[in-house]
Order: sequence, then structure tokens, then C-alpha cells
Amino acid sequence: MTHLWVRAEQRANEERVGLTPEGAASLIAAGVRVTVEDSDQRAIAIDGYRTAGAEIAPQGAWPQAPRDAIIFGLKELPDDDTALPHRHIMFGHAFKGQPAGQRLLQRFKAGGGTLLDLEYLVDEVGRRVAAFGYWAGFAGAAVSLKCWAAQKRGGICGPVAVHPGRDALLAELGGQMDATGAPRPRAIVIGALGRVGTGASDLCEATGVAVTRWDMAETAHGGPFPEILDHDIFLNCILARPGTPVFVPETAKQAPRTLSVIGDIACDPDSDFNPVQVYDRTTTWAEPALRVHDAPVLDVTAIDNLPSMLPVESSHDYAGQLLPSLLDLPDDASGVWARAGATYHDHLARL
Repeated sequence: MTHLWVRAEQRANEERVGLTPEGAASLIAAGVRVTVEDSDQRAIAIDGYRTAGAEIAPQGAWPQAPRDAIIFGLKELPDDDTALPHRHIMFGHAFKGQPAGQRLLQRFKAGGGTLLDLEYLVDEVGRRVAAFGYWAGFAGAAVSLKCWAAQKRGGICGPVAVHPGRDALLAELGGQMDATGAPRPRAIVIGALGRVGTGASDLCEATGVAVTRWDMAETAHGGPFPEILDHDIFLNCILARPGTPVFVPETAKQAPRTLSVIGDIACDPDSDFNPVQVYDRTTTWAEPALRVHDAPVLDVTAIDNLPSMLPVESSHDYAGQLLPSLLDLPDDASGVWARAGATYHDHLARL
């Protein structure tokens, strides 16, 4: 019997989960054994999983799970260099040469486990079967506008937090922008046709911010892109990969520009293909803005778990997308899980 073990997230400010109680009930009905760890921060209460028929385990018990259990989480494991003998479903961020990712692969190699990376869970044509992209874009645009409002008040954006829902976030953000007394800024979104870009554009529209929407057609010439500097806010919503043009070079800091906020929602500063070259590290919930230039001011926000700001909506959305693939776990010999395993073994061989 396939055994799916949903672990509690151990990262601060991470309340999301990839399986809802309704999804757990569907898996159990299909013959999958489901264990869900208790959690002191998950946005969806444990009682729903218990009612669905899942077994409940203590928070953080996954290292002692049966060896054949598949450990399912979202964000990174504790970075303690222990060997990893289980199969893990998670966002590993390990296949683009990131230093932390290479250490993670070494842990899997040492333990004989397998990383089934959610970012590389794709269908026959290479499209991801599930993604948090929409809510990443929505929340990333919100943080970017918070950065703009803070600049208008003469400061830098303070800590951000979890919100009970989109309406609460929009109400708070609208109040902050209104309090500046300034006209709404202009934003440009690159990757506007994708999930992330759609979420970012929707947030801007909901707050009265005019949006210029660009996608592959507008960036196909490879740059430079002076139009970006003519907007107040730039929202980068594309996944960096070989051939991605540079949207904002390092020289943009000193260039004449209207641009004062960059929301790098794709958030991959460690990648060799990073198209936003004015910064070199992610930002945090406690310090969401990185000031990279003072005169004229330029702030970058690049938080790598943005959907966690809206954990209920983003969890239900993502879990609904992923459930059909989870139902295929017991019999997937050549589908999404097999492809994810092949991707892992290909990168493991390169260590």
C-alpha cells in the first residue's frame, strides 16, 4: 500500500500545506494510507484530517516514518546534513546549481532516498501539473506596492505578515497607498500571460494601479529594455533559464529612471540566469525590502515563499491542482512521478 506522510512545515511563516482534508479523504478512499503530522502553524486545522480518516503523527516525526513512506512537504528541510533515506515530495531548489541544493542532493545520495521535486512535476509536454504561481504573483505585487508606499512616506518597507484572506490584504494595502496622498504608481509585469503574471496583474488592477503587460513577444529581441525604467514598479514573473534576457542590468542603479521598486517574484538571485542583476540575495518577511541604491532610491523585494501570505487560498488552490497526480502515485510507471524521478537521478549523476 502506498503511504503518503504529510510533514509539518518547519520554516517560519510557512502555513501552507499541499493536501487538504478533502484530498486526504479522496486518497484514503483510493487505497492510499495517509499520515498527517500535527502542526502548530498550519493554516488548515488537524481536526479535518482526523475526520477524513488520516492517521495523525507528532510534529516533526517524519525522520522516524516507515522507510517506504513518501514524505510530502512544501518548503525546505532542516539544513542539518543528515542522510535522507525516504522518498520526498517537496520544492527542493536543487537542480540549478544552487549551493544549498547541492548539499541537499548529497544528503539524498548518502541516504539512498529520492527527491521528487514539485517544480519538476510535469505533464507530457513539460507543463507543471500544479503551481502556487497565481498567489505568488498576487502577494508579490502586494509587497511591491507596500514598498512603494513606504518610500512615499520617506522610509523602507517594514515586516509583512500572514493575512486571513485576499480581501483583508487588499483592504490593508489600499489604506497604506491612500495614506501616501500620491497618485497610484504605474507597474510593468513581465511574464503577464503566466500564472504568476496573472496574479500580479490582478492585484495591481484591484488596487487601481495601471499595468503594462509584457510577455515573450515583447522581450524576444533580447534587450535592452528602457521601458522598464520608465515605470514606477517592475514585477518580474518569469522563471529564469538559459537564454533569459537581462531585464534590469547592474547599470540601471545609476541610470535616469522612474523605477523605484522591483518585485522579483520569480526570486532566483543565485541562478546564473538571473535577469535582475541589481541584487544578489533574497529578502525576508521581517525585512522585505533590500535597498540597492539611494539616489534615486531603488528597492528590491524578493521573498521566496510569497503564497504563504495567503495560506488558506493558496493551499486549497494548489492542493486541488495536485490531487489528480497524488491519486496516480500507486500506479505511476511512466507519468509525472516517473519523470520527476528521472530528473532527480539525472542531476544526482552530475554530482
